[in-house]
Amino acid sequence: MTDNFTELAFTESVKAQQEKYGTRTAYSRMERGGAFRNQITWQEQKHIQDRDGFYLSSVGENGWPYMQFRGGPKGFLKVIGDNTLAFADFRGNGQYISTGNFDDNNRTMLFLMDYPNKKRLKIWAEAEVLDPAEHPELAEKMIMPDYEATVERIIVFKVHAFDWNCPQHITPRYTQEEIKDSQQALTARIAELEAENKNLRDQVQTAQE
Repeated sequence: MTDNFTELAFTESVKAQQEKYGTRTAYSRMERGGAFRNQITWQEQKHIQDRDGFYLSSVGENGWPYMQFRGGPKGFLKVIGDNTLAFADFRGNGQYISTGNFDDNNRTMLFLMDYPNKKRLKIWAEAEVLDPAEHPELAEKMIMPDYEATVERIIVFKVHAFDWNCPQHITPRYTQEEIKDSQQALTARIAELEAENKNLRDQVQTAQE
């Protein structure tokens, strides 16, 4: 794994733009000071395991980039080793654009959003596409027993770097599950207050009698 994501992201043309817009000095100090972590910790692992989807990039042999959304049950993208992620790739529309692109260029970017908490994690990685039948032990780890979908392949990511983005401009969004959980807490609180209110009315009525 590289020392930090800047070694991959900050090309000469990127540095030129930072210089143009006045941010190069600050980022240069951060590069020299090793301010960016490069080992997956409990914080990154928790963020990854809590996601029910992420955005995945690839580049075709014609040089055009491609981006798609990969979804599944919460936790379907798994941390399986030091700086190694994997997920069961379920059968989709049969275009196989990412799969084909990885045959020519296995470099990729994963973008993991936590909309309610306004957090985003960017991961630079190399992808490897595996046949589940040829890797039964790994396939066993990828199984999501309560999710009815056909697993066609396993995609493994060797993480090279990552970066937490700032929360600015992220609009909070909530899944049905998150809204349901919030409503349950609110409903419980309302029931608690109603019971307390009834108890107070009963006490007042008893005192008046």
